[in-house]
Amino acid sequence: MSLMQPKRALTATEVVTRLAKLEGWHLDGDGAAVVIQKTFRFADFARTMLFVNAVAWLAQTRDHHPELIVHFGNCVVRYCTHDVAGLSQADFDCAAAVDALPGVARTTP
Repeated sequence: MSLMQPKRALTATEVVTRLAKLEGWHLDGDGAAVVIQKTFRFADFARTMLFVNAVAWLAQTRDHHPELIVHFGNCVVRYCTHDVAGLSQADFDCAAAVDALPGVARTTP
C-alpha cells in the first residue's frame, strides 16, 4: 500500500478475498471490532520473543501496529485499522509481511 493512498475500510467481499490468500489467518469479532488474527507457535520463550521483536520492527517501519498476545511458546497477532473502524489493505499487507519473516515457516497456525 502506498503511503500516499488514504486508508479505507474494505468491503466484506474484499476481506474474504484477501483472507483466502493468507494461510492460517482468520476473522475474529465483528463490525468495528473485527480483526484478522493468527497464532504463531514456537519451541520456547526465546524464539517467541525473537518473533515478537521482528513483528515490532515491521510495525514501526510500516507505521501499522498489531495487537500482540504473547505466551511462553506462542504469539497471537491481531490486525485491524482503528481509524477506518474495520479492516484495510494495510492489515493484509502487514499479515503477509509477518508470514514472510524468517523462521515463521516452522510455525503452525
